[in-house]
Formats: sequence, structure tokens, C-alpha cells
Amino acid sequence: MRLLIVDDEVIIRTGLASVIAWHELGIELLHPAASAEEAITRIAEERPHILMTDIRMNGKSGLELAEEALHLLPELEVIILSGYDDFSYAQQAIRNGVTDYLLKTSKPEEIIKTVLQAKARITERWAEKSREGQWLRENQERQFIEWVIEGNTDSGSCPSSLAFGEENVSPVQSSIRESSSTARPMSRQVVLIQAEGWSRSSDALLRFAVQNMLEDVLSGAIAQIEKQHIVCVLPLASELEVSVYRLEDGISRIEQWLKCSLRAAVGEAVQHASELHRSYQTAMTAFRYRGLKDDKVWRYEEISGRQGGKTMLTHEEETTLGTLLLDNDPVSLTTWIRELIVKLIAEPDVTPGSYAACLHSVVIAGHRWLARTLQAIGREQPARLEPWTPEPDKLATEIGDELFHHLYDLMHVYHSRMGQGQAAHVQKAIAYIETSLTQDISLQQVAGHVHLHPGHLSELFKKEMGVTFGDFVTDIRIRRAMDMLAVSPAKVSEIAAISGYEDVKYFSRLFKKHTGKTPSEYREQALGFKSSGSQEGARVQW
Repeated sequence: MRLLIVDDEVIIRTGLASVIAWHELGIELLHPAASAEEAITRIAEERPHILMTDIRMNGKSGLELAEEALHLLPELEVIILSGYDDFSYAQQAIRNGVTDYLLKTSKPEEIIKTVLQAKARITERWAEKSREGQWLRENQERQFIEWVIEGNTDSGSCPSSLAFGEENVSPVQSSIRESSSTARPMSRQVVLIQAEGWSRSSDALLRFAVQNMLEDVLSGAIAQIEKQHIVCVLPLASELEVSVYRLEDGISRIEQWLKCSLRAAVGEAVQHASELHRSYQTAMTAFRYRGLKDDKVWRYEEISGRQGGKTMLTHEEETTLGTLLLDNDPVSLTTWIRELIVKLIAEPDVTPGSYAACLHSVVIAGHRWLARTLQAIGREQPARLEPWTPEPDKLATEIGDELFHHLYDLMHVYHSRMGQGQAAHVQKAIAYIETSLTQDISLQQVAGHVHLHPGHLSELFKKEMGVTFGDFVTDIRIRRAMDMLAVSPAKVSEIAAISGYEDVKYFSRLFKKHTGKTPSEYREQALGFKSSGSQEGARVQW
């Protein structure tokens, strides 16, 4: 807190400055002024909180100084010093806004007491203003949450901070504006902004800095932090595209100043404060596309019509994945994942839901491959593998890395359980067969994969498995078809194709030879058994 002493007598002003240890009282003593005129020229710049002035001086008096100083700084505390014990002076001083009156003959402790009382009054005013300011901020934040984020417009009248300027227009003024050819309704839109680039521990501080700068950089903007992002209500420019360009320019400037990275999703434009929640909802919908968009700023209108893209791998893609895992080739696996993600993001109808579903189908395909291949070679599957669920709002590079690491773990589990020697060659061959059942599989093809001569692999197969290579392939295909017929509503022709048989009649003859029933008969029996089992279970439960 700053104190300025004014007296034209050098002994008085230097005495007051030196006789009391002002800094120990929490007072910053400004350089004393020798006249009212000097004080006036310095007050505007130095902005003292307390003014202690002689009442009689050459030139302007202390009372005139007090009047002018209070005009410049209305909350200034003024203490008059006088050598005249005259009540009339005190009365005039009080009328001029002076808060205390001291005689120059006052003891130091009396002067200290008077200054500290002035300091206490200032501190109390500051505290009151701080409380009022805090209450106003909290009230504005509460109204912002109710009207924009929660859509609770029944809580009261429209807050002035969110009013569009049309709410308080009279009916006559409104009709005049509507009839004007140049009139345009006020519009605003909600923008959700993501801020990154500082350390994780400084994320909250970065959002606070961005919030403060938004309101300075974008005229008329109202910004508030909501969880992990910033919600901004932005006045709409004359054209929508111009508004987007304005936002892009604003966040670019903030990025340069704060050395950070910002991305923004823009909701629908609305023409009344009661519709701001709808704009917020559309901005939130657009915001969920941040993992699928490369833009710094994108609008809800760009994604609103999307119906959803691919959600599952094709049989061919699942077979390719199994082959990559079987080959134990991390480089090719990484390439395949990146190409798949690029292809998914490029689909015109892709949504976060369809994107996540397709990536999840990759994970399911990987687990299914591991379970089948380990079962086929007689190895136990691990008791528990950590699940992984994709987060579609992450950047493509991040989600690609996470998917790779998960699939790499599956690949490592399989190859760590492979044996050595001749049996290992057969196990690798069986795993390859399991992976490639939808394709034509020949002895030469499998032998090439395990780097053996076809004749040698045939002998090893007969020795280890007790059946020929061809019989083994047929048996494993029929077993897969049996599993699918029991649980899948797919047509027999579709199950035949998935099992590696394009000719449905040939598949049916082969299936009956191995099971004694046609595919349709087997399905009816399997479904009948399930139905009777369910009824029996219900009776037992009853």
C-alpha cells in the first residue's frame, strides 16, 4: 500500500518520512512532494492509496489538493496535517472528503494509528470488492453452465452476459428491424476447444491461459473451462465461413503466444440464448470427431450427415491379419495397421462409433486367431490377456501405436509357446492352416511357409498327427463349419465359403460324409438340442 506525503516545509516532510519505519507497517513510502502542484502531476502515475498533506502551503492548499486528488482517485484516503487547532478547518476538510485530521504536533504513535486506520479501511474495501467480484464470477459461471451446458433455461431470465442484444428490444423496434432489408438476426455459436502442448501437470494452467486470451483475441467471446476443454460462446460474423476463419486466426495467435496446440469444434449457429444448449450439443458431437479430423477448426455441418462407415474386418482382412501374426513380422504388422486406419478415416461416412467398432473387431480377430492356433497345436491359452478398447478421439498415430502393441503381445504369446524340432514344424503348419482356411490350401503352400520340402512335411504330418495332410485340412474345415452352423444364422452357402468351399454341393456331400448329416440337418439338431436344454434348465430353475 502506497503513501504520499505532501508539505512545502522540507523539515516536516523529511521528518515524517524518516521518523516512522513505514515499511514495517506494510506501507510503501513514495518520495515526498514539496507542493500540491507537484503532487497532482504525480498522483495519476504513482497512484498512492493514502495522501498525507499539509493544509496550508504556498500555491494550492491541502484542501484544494484533496479535492483534485479525490477526483482522480475516488477511493483515496486523505489525511490533513495542520499547525492550527481550528475546528472550522476540520469541518471544511471533512466536507472535501478528507477522512482524518491531525495536528503537526501529534506524536508519532498517533500518526501511525491514523495511517493504520486508513489502511484498514482500504483493506476492507478491497476485501469487499474481492467478495463481490468473486460472487459475480461464480454467478456468471453458474448461469453459463445452466444455460449453455445443461440447457436449464427455466432457472430464470436470460443472464446479461449471454444476451444476444435482441432480448431487450421493444416490439416496435423489433418490427422495424424485421422490415429492414439490411437487418440480420443476432447469432452465436458454441465452440469447444482442446488445448495441448504443455506438460501434463500444467494442463489446467494452459486451459486457464487459453480461456483468458480467447476473450481478448476474439471480440465478444465468452469462455469457460469445462472439465478437459474450453467452452466458448462466439458471436457469429456476417458469413459462417468468415466466422470460422476468424476463429482460426484467433487460435493461431494464441498458439504462437502460448507455444501450444489448439483444435476447435464449432456447433450450429443459433439466434437466441435459449438455443445455446443446442449449439453446445452439436459442438460436442463435432468435438468427438477430433481423432478423425486433421483440421484445426471444423464445423458440425461437416459431419452431421454421416451414417457410419465400416465396422468389421472382412474375412480376407482377418486372414491377412492372422498371417501377419503367424509370420512374426512386426514391420509388416505396423504397415497393415496404418493402412487400415488411413482407409477407415478416409471413408466419407465414418463416425467415431464405426471407427472404434472396426478397430475393436481387429482386436477380437487377433484374440480369436490366438485361441484357434493355440488350440490347434495343443497349447494352453494364457489365463488372462489384458483387454484393450480403442478410444476414437485419440490421434490416428496414437491409436495405431496402441493397437500395434496389443497385437504384438498376442503374437508374442503364440510364438513363445511354439516348441522346437520336428514337432514345431508341424505346429507352425497347423497354425498356418487355421489362419488360411478361407483360402485354397495346398501342401506345397504350407511347406513353403514352414520352409520344408512338401514330401518331408507330409511325412512329419502323418507321424505327428496320425492323419494325412489333406484329411487334417478337411477335418478342421468341417469342425469349423459345425461350430458356425450351431451358432450362426448365416446361410449354408456362406458358411461353406467361410470354410473354404466355393461349391456348396461338394461341401454338403463332404459334410455328410464326416458327420452323417447334411448341414441343414445338423443345424436343426443343434438348435433343437439348445432349445430343449434351455427348457430343461428353466424347469430345473423353477
